[in-house]
Amino acid sequence: ISCYYHDSAAALIQDGQLIAAAEEERFSRIKHDFAFPYNSIRFCLDFAGVESGDVDYVVFFEKPFLKFERLMKTAISGFPRTYPMFVQSMRTWLFDKLWVKNTIQQAIGIDKSRILFSEHHISHAASAFFCSPFEKSAILTFDGVGEWATTTMGVGDGNSLKLTHELRFPHSIGLLYSAFTAFLGFEVNEGEYKVMGMAPYGTPRYVDKIWQIVHQNSDGSFWLDGKYFSFHYSTNRSYTHRFEKLFGEPRDPNVPFFTNATGYPDYYGPKPRNYTELVSYNQHYADIAASVQLVTEEIIIGLVNELYRQTSLTDLCLAGGVALNS
Repeated sequence: ISCYYHDSAAALIQDGQLIAAAEEERFSRIKHDFAFPYNSIRFCLDFAGVESGDVDYVVFFEKPFLKFERLMKTAISGFPRTYPMFVQSMRTWLFDKLWVKNTIQQAIGIDKSRILFSEHHISHAASAFFCSPFEKSAILTFDGVGEWATTTMGVGDGNSLKLTHELRFPHSIGLLYSAFTAFLGFEVNEGEYKVMGMAPYGTPRYVDKIWQIVHQNSDGSFWLDGKYFSFHYSTNRSYTHRFEKLFGEPRDPNVPFFTNATGYPDYYGPKPRNYTELVSYNQHYADIAASVQLVTEEIIIGLVNELYRQTSLTDLCLAGGVALNS
């Protein structure tokens, strides 16, 4: 089961084979529904023709108490500016997330001893390696953040999986990319693919500026300069005014996106009088998208090279949000 973050879902496995899987949004019709997946669970059980008593174990995709520890420590270390985020997060944690074990027990009717919790990035790694054709493989996972980890390296071998290295919050490729997603006028955790789509229409003119806010070491590890980011304390902004000084004003999401390379689509209606001005405006943001895309790829290549140096394995599994959760 996964829930309480985005795209809640459930899957049923029998003897290593996938029997059924579904996302809650398919039943609730709420896009990216993050609620507890009652409907998905019921669908999987009904599809397989089994009752809750037939289930050996229920596994939750992360460890809530470890994640809660990160939120608490982040709030305390950044007080008082973290106070609004602390209040907002406590509303969901104290009423839902900390009690997920009870919710699972009540929803499925299974004894608590049969409810297990996996670490977030092990869940990511498993989703790639155990579905891969490889008997042994290097594994790299990266996303916004799990409990503490944002990037992990490891090896899968047969039916075992071991993560040997990790980078921790707030140093995150996913959160770097999401800050630019917000800056470019898109919704975080939803619009990152739009940044990818915008990137090919730009020229990476701002790579040097992006390397001012993120730094990568020779061993592939990296860190974000906290002066440019606010995702660790703000409830509505992921970047600071210093970030804006470096890259300019955030893109207005209400301005239709078009450049000379894209052409002007008919469905936008008649060309505006300030067409040339808007082309120039949009090109600036396309160039920023191209730049963060290139830096992201270079960071990943640095990580992959280090993983190969450590393991000498030529088969590779990628997982996590930066790998499109696929």
